[in-house]
Amino acid sequence: MRLSIVFSLILACAVVASREGESRMAHLMSLKLEHRERARSQGLFRVNKYTDKGSTKCVDGKAGEYSCENVDLQGFLSHQALGSTTRWTSADGREFGIVGQTDGTAFVEILDDGSLDSSPTKFSIKNDLTAWYNDFGSSHNIVAHEEENMIYAVGTARKLNCAGGLWMVDVSDPANPVSPGCVNEDGYVHDAQCVIYKGPDKKYTGREICFNYNEDTLTIVDVTDKKTPIQISKTPYVGSSYTHQGWIATEDMAYLLLDDELDEMDGTGEAANGHTTTYVFDVNDLSAPRHTGTYQSPVRSIDHNQYVLNGLTYQANYGSGLRIVDISSIPEDPSGKGLKQVGFFDCHPEDDEEGGRVEFVGSWSVYPYFRSRYILLNSIERGVYSLKYTG
Repeated sequence: MRLSIVFSLILACAVVASREGESRMAHLMSLKLEHRERARSQGLFRVNKYTDKGSTKCVDGKAGEYSCENVDLQGFLSHQALGSTTRWTSADGREFGIVGQTDGTAFVEILDDGSLDSSPTKFSIKNDLTAWYNDFGSSHNIVAHEEENMIYAVGTARKLNCAGGLWMVDVSDPANPVSPGCVNEDGYVHDAQCVIYKGPDKKYTGREICFNYNEDTLTIVDVTDKKTPIQISKTPYVGSSYTHQGWIATEDMAYLLLDDELDEMDGTGEAANGHTTTYVFDVNDLSAPRHTGTYQSPVRSIDHNQYVLNGLTYQANYGSGLRIVDISSIPEDPSGKGLKQVGFFDCHPEDDEEGGRVEFVGSWSVYPYFRSRYILLNSIERGVYSLKYTG
């Protein structure tokens, strides 16, 4: 009887958590649709509104129509000429961006000078695409862990086997992908970063650890044994509204950065002033992460995705575009007070004179990891930019 009561309580908690998550997502999506329709009525999606551009240096705070600092425009292609952004580098060193769009996926080549190939290859859906795995249908995005030949689908339908949690897919044999299991103890995962752990918590050295961003918490899971993943911790924080994404901030894996997609919009915690707010976490002890401080952007905007490279975080912050922040001070001062913006490229000039707006317009994602050091930034309304940080 006691065991049945425990199981019933666990099930009830899971149902409540699922409903809370669904309401958060419903709130988020209703706001995005409202803002998207407003942008459409303002003509931001009008056909032929945006023209492709070549190299334009950032001079006196401007690269053409775009506000900037220490970031040059190498090239721009509109959606018509061609979303989340990722990449692929071929064996011979050619670099390609893979750009998600409303009507499909676009592939764009970044040329040696950083410009974008304006006459991309046309693909046939019938002849050029092959589906190898179809167990879950759509997902929010895919998290790739190349070291382990694993991909993790995040944000699949809550009613499916994984309840929206990490859906593991082993692609060691790419033509025969298989799913060894799920991570669903904490329900829906919106995004994640999975690594072979080399951090200060020695209990987990060499194990595969996923840092999950679960709508209202940072949730850390050991996924080394795919059939029995172990949830290490689940950490809420003051100001939480929609825990969206984040990235390990330091090479020693002792700290990470987290972005919340609704705190500026909902006016929670420090984000009540509308300035993009980034949360700093101490993860020296994976079982007890601590929120140690925040960083706020000089302008108002909503954050979406960020990625860390060599002491800098490259943030795609909706209406304020690309923001590059020096985070090298975190080990000495994890309060976030030492973080400093060192470059930006604003892909949504419509709100510049107001110091930014809290709206779901502008950039969704950025990719800073090409060997050439060119940066890809996408824009919901406009298209894709190739950029170069000059700082």
